[in-house]
Amino acid sequence: MSLLAKLYDFLGNLWQSHQTDKIISRGLIVGFLIGLTIVALSRNLDIHFFSTNTNYFLAINIAFQILLIIEILGLIFVLPKSVADSVGKQFEILSIILLRSAFKEFGNFNHPVEWSAILYDPLFHMLSDAFGALVIFLIIGFYYKKQKHEKITKTEKEQDEFIVFKKVLALVLLILFAYLGIFDIIQFVQTGVYVDSFNTFYTVLIFTDILILLFTLRYSSKYYNLFRYSSFAFATILIRVSLTAPPYMNILIGITAGLFVLGLTVMYNYFIEKSP
Repeated sequence: MSLLAKLYDFLGNLWQSHQTDKIISRGLIVGFLIGLTIVALSRNLDIHFFSTNTNYFLAINIAFQILLIIEILGLIFVLPKSVADSVGKQFEILSIILLRSAFKEFGNFNHPVEWSAILYDPLFHMLSDAFGALVIFLIIGFYYKKQKHEKITKTEKEQDEFIVFKKVLALVLLILFAYLGIFDIIQFVQTGVYVDSFNTFYTVLIFTDILILLFTLRYSSKYYNLFRYSSFAFATILIRVSLTAPPYMNILIGITAGLFVLGLTVMYNYFIEKSP
């Protein structure tokens, strides 16, 4: 296990380096320019790439796709540091997915955009996703402010053991995420249609939260801790449901999940301070 933890540490340090930040920035720019080039060739030279549409907002979609991948990698690398912060990262990803959906809806409009040709369903869906993302952004801001990190272990040895377990678990998640990404690319090459596996990954996160909960029982069986970790898993389920819910309902479920973890955090802090 220690060898896997060292491998995770190496990858984590690599991820947090300034050089990686530069590579990410360049990747976003390159992805955006590639999207613009593909659409320009499709519209002006009748050169079609797979089943790609000819809307220039494809470029924004590609940039957001890369950004989502970066956020998920950030979630994986924050997991060993704090389970609570990793839950916050899940909501950050949800808000970005909603913003991406808002841009997608704008892509349904004819260009140039004229009010007389506006389609009301895409417009309302776009506004719903955008303001839903804004509300979740607000909730998670308060969530991070209220967060207090309480150790559930009694000794430094137990704390190190718990961290090593989470690092190994994060490494497994990283490998799985890479596998899903490769599978998505293969499917895209074969069919010409890109369908991401973010929903599948969120399903895996549900089981990851449950596994962490079960592992914590070896250190503490306090009711407050059990309820907190169980609630994190439930919040992940709500996020997973919101990703496949129809317009408007997805926002309602996502905001409900955010308010749930915020309320959980406030009450947990209160009871921990009052407990002997």
